[in-house]
Amino acid sequence: MSALPQRLHPFRHPSTRLAVGLLIAAGLIGTAAAQGASRLSGDLPSVQPCPSGLPVGSECRRGRDYLGAWVWMARPAQWNRRLVVFTRGEPDLEPPAADRSEQDLQRWRFWLEAGYAWVGSGYRQPGLELRAAADDSERARQAFVAEYGEPDFTLLHGQGWGAGVAVSVGSRYTVPDLHPRRTSSGRPPYSALLLTSGQLGGVRSLDALLDLRLIYQAACRNHPGPGEGDYPLWMGLPPTSDPQRPVLTRTQLGERLEACTGLSKPDSARSPAQRQALERITRVAGVPPAGLARVLAAATWQMQDVVWRKLKGRNPFGNEGVVYPASGSTEFDREVQDRLPRYQADPAALAALTADQDPGARLHRPVLTLHAVRDPIAPVELEALWKQQMLEAGSDAHLLQMFLDDDRHDDLGSPTYLAAAAALEDWVRNGQRPSPAQVAQRCAADRPGVASACRWLPEYEPRSLDERVPPRRRTQLPAPAASEPAPARPVVPPPNPAAAPNAATREPRLPSAPEPISPLTMPPAVTPPAR
Repeated sequence: MSALPQRLHPFRHPSTRLAVGLLIAAGLIGTAAAQGASRLSGDLPSVQPCPSGLPVGSECRRGRDYLGAWVWMARPAQWNRRLVVFTRGEPDLEPPAADRSEQDLQRWRFWLEAGYAWVGSGYRQPGLELRAAADDSERARQAFVAEYGEPDFTLLHGQGWGAGVAVSVGSRYTVPDLHPRRTSSGRPPYSALLLTSGQLGGVRSLDALLDLRLIYQAACRNHPGPGEGDYPLWMGLPPTSDPQRPVLTRTQLGERLEACTGLSKPDSARSPAQRQALERITRVAGVPPAGLARVLAAATWQMQDVVWRKLKGRNPFGNEGVVYPASGSTEFDREVQDRLPRYQADPAALAALTADQDPGARLHRPVLTLHAVRDPIAPVELEALWKQQMLEAGSDAHLLQMFLDDDRHDDLGSPTYLAAAAALEDWVRNGQRPSPAQVAQRCAADRPGVASACRWLPEYEPRSLDERVPPRRRTQLPAPAASEPAPARPVVPPPNPAAAPNAATREPRLPSAPEPISPLTMPPAVTPPAR
């Protein structure tokens, strides 16, 4: 692909970027991040060859917006004036790259085959930066509209962790944006939300990562292995800049998992010790074998990223008061309940992480969720928590939950997504929320003979998340004095190793990493207000 023209980079000059950074630090452009983004992202991605596999005649554009997020957009030859704004999950831990959004476009090309246009952001920040990702996604939508005009229907599609990003977008960007290059119709920027395989538990989803690390170590004792030194597992991993500790690779972690559990083998080929370890991990940690490798990797590197790059060594993870499920082995259960490490989260670190990762539930547009009942990555019980949050926010009238008799996380079948999108459009048009049975019937009618199309379970109700991710005690920040105004967000003090209940035996050195632009580390004035 050809190099991007300079006009796509209004803020790429070093002196300009420095000036913008100083303005941000002073809190002078907080509103520009939301309402003024349209003015600053006026130069649009240029036409590029479409990735392989897209429908013939599609037009594709690629570029990098003024904050550094890669954007891909595509419009089919026979555009139906509908747009999908995609918010992806499983965020990268490396700096942004153009090929990730390109892969997303290839993977979700069925939207174009059905006549929809598509736009997605690669996100400017590595790691779990939910609010930053939401802002990036809104700028991507604005870029598409500036180029192709306002669609008749805009579907916000969030997948996995990206479902939380979509909720943040939908709750914060609720009125038409102002853009010098166009006039607005006055409609809300998003017509409806489709949340698929959503990890909508916020910090509750991350609790499951800590539990897996602890149970895995109790069963396998190879992460860390003998001779590697103990460290509190809430770290994920100690900082990679520590010269005394070799860098653990994903290949090496996979080898350790395989040695302990024989994960890749049929059960008949596993040793008795491997079968025992795998059964204990899946029963107690609640992670099925199909998702074990990915979730263990997240519990290693995503937790490391949160602790060291974002929170500068402070611990937001805890398991105080947790009663873990029984494994079927009295000896192992006694070890888990009596000898498993117990960690207390730093309340300020937990509050900062919660402020970024909990997307809220105050939504005023139709929302349809799709979730496989045996999802190996995002437990279906997260939907029970999400339903309760929508109820408490007074948004439950806008929610329809659908469940599928399936064991997949990443691909629930294009007919399923298209039927859900059509149901949402009908809901927006006539103001009537469909029933799960009506959506299921529509899928069967629209796509007869497609075996994988309609695996709906219209009557399914998920269990409480507490049955999958045990609840835990939380130490809360003290309330502000009555004479003092409440802060915009928790004030995070510098770390105090002496006061930390689970401090490492020596002070680890921080890894060298770029400073994130995130509510976890930025001054309060930078957080964009809702439009």
